[in-house]
Amino acid sequence: MAHVAAVLLAAGGSRRLGRPKQLVKLAGKSLVRRAAEAALAAGCAPLFVVLGACADEVAAELAGLDARTVANAGHAEGIASSIRAGIAAAESATPACDGALLLVVDQPRVDAILLARVLEAFRQGGARDPVACTYAGSVGVPALFPRSLFPELAALRGDRGARSVLEARRDAVREVPFAEGGVDIDTPEDLARLAPG
Repeated sequence: MAHVAAVLLAAGGSRRLGRPKQLVKLAGKSLVRRAAEAALAAGCAPLFVVLGACADEVAAELAGLDARTVANAGHAEGIASSIRAGIAAAESATPACDGALLLVVDQPRVDAILLARVLEAFRQGGARDPVACTYAGSVGVPALFPRSLFPELAALRGDRGARSVLEARRDAVREVPFAEGGVDIDTPEDLARLAPG
């Protein structure tokens, strides 16, 4: 049985939204808590939540959950800094993990069922191949990276995520269709469409 950690990226400043998206509530629950609960329910352990902007308020949303917070003081650099911080935590986890599932807070359609499908695809591949969700004609998060790819994730810089690591070996990526993967919350208009009024 592959041992998979989850790395929830929750450090961004949400400049386009104008307020911390991590704290936005849908159906009475914050986005960061919804994502954390999904990862735990799918069987990921440990769960690392990377914090930066509004760290104390975001951490408070995780009360009662089996989650470990990771401080990213350099979050203003962009998402790569949070990936590096989360992967460093996953790499030092005990017991050693076979892979790390990367997910973000602003994909409200992500749930435990989807994440369990990602984990199952990873295990079916012998915990060797990356697994990524497919939507909008591309591959993206949630995505699960085997330990062998941790160095490449640790080398990412700036405001670019892990898609380049997936695209570099697209033929090896095990794909999990996720039609609603492109539904995210970046702007007030996005939020209004999901939670009108």
